[in-house]
Amino acid sequence: MKIKGFRTAAVAAGIRYKDRLDLGLIVSDVPAVTAGVFTTNQVKAAPVLLDMDRLKQGRAQAILVNSGCANACTGKHGMEAALASSRSLAGRLKISEDMVLVSSTGVIGERLNVPAMENSMQDLVDSLSDDGFEDVAKAIMTTDTVSKTVSRTVSINEHEVQFMGMAKGAGMIMPNMATMLSFIITDAQISYTELQQSLRQAVNKTFNRITIDGDTSTNDMVIVMANGSAGNHWIDEDTPIDRQAFQDGLEDVLKELALKIVNDGEGATKSITIRVCGARSEQDAETMARTVANSSLVKTAFFGEDANWGRILAAMGRSGVRFNPDIVDIAFGDVVLVKNGVGLGKEVEEAATGILKQKNITLCIDLKDGTGCEEIYTCDFSLDYVKINADYRT
Repeated sequence: MKIKGFRTAAVAAGIRYKDRLDLGLIVSDVPAVTAGVFTTNQVKAAPVLLDMDRLKQGRAQAILVNSGCANACTGKHGMEAALASSRSLAGRLKISEDMVLVSSTGVIGERLNVPAMENSMQDLVDSLSDDGFEDVAKAIMTTDTVSKTVSRTVSINEHEVQFMGMAKGAGMIMPNMATMLSFIITDAQISYTELQQSLRQAVNKTFNRITIDGDTSTNDMVIVMANGSAGNHWIDEDTPIDRQAFQDGLEDVLKELALKIVNDGEGATKSITIRVCGARSEQDAETMARTVANSSLVKTAFFGEDANWGRILAAMGRSGVRFNPDIVDIAFGDVVLVKNGVGLGKEVEEAATGILKQKNITLCIDLKDGTGCEEIYTCDFSLDYVKINADYRT
């Protein structure tokens, strides 16, 4: 899929490694309505701080992204590097510098290799085309094993509106937000207020529902650029039906990207949906599901294909959510393992172990105390997760 008015490119700049794509560019031919959601970590990388300031205007025309270096925790040098790279790109694109957003991912605490970026900047601009989206998705990979892209077409007021999205992320994943970068382009014509609200709602239901290891990064961001080339009537507060159609399309794209991140979790062998229902509120359901999803003991049991439901109940008990453990049901897939707080025996555990041998698993918890129901998406902890993160900087 291609979206009119957007061009993309990626090059191997040698920012950290030789001969691998590590510098990507997304450009809109015209200033695009642009919204962003950023990490809630108090320690924020220079690109995050710069973009948060520039997006107050609700417009942008280019996103420059590099892998290999997070450009985080390097003091004034980090902001100087972010500004220098955006200035260099703006000059070559002949656009205002404040129309350029920057993004970085990689090792924290190291200075960004600005000379390598500068030496490759003209080649990057010269390589811009309408079919370079996949290359940019590859350029933002760090410990990812696969690139992650999604495309969608939805109908809004008898106009076809297109979405293309990419994401990176495999480790240091935990809301809010998940440790990741994600960039979405669309040809929708939408007001900034509605785009920002739609993005926040969609992120809350998707990227903020995934966890790999409970860690939140310094560089997380989701950026959406809408250039209006679809020609649909303006989506604003006076068009709630069109707004909902856009919302559904955006959320669908983000959810698929979020699940791709879970599937590619560092060292992961299984993708797991933790579903908690029967809670007193949706917030209680989400809190409990997130606690279970982040339990190292639960995640290692999934890796070992051990139907150790005691670990699940223990995690539920420390979640801070009030519930009656004597009426709880727990099931792996369609196998009910615990009924009214009591295990149903070895034979049932053996059947549940069969479920745990699958790649995609759903853990269902019924508290029987209300109507609140929420899901969190996670993966198992394997030996490879430890190896990957022990050797990350080497």
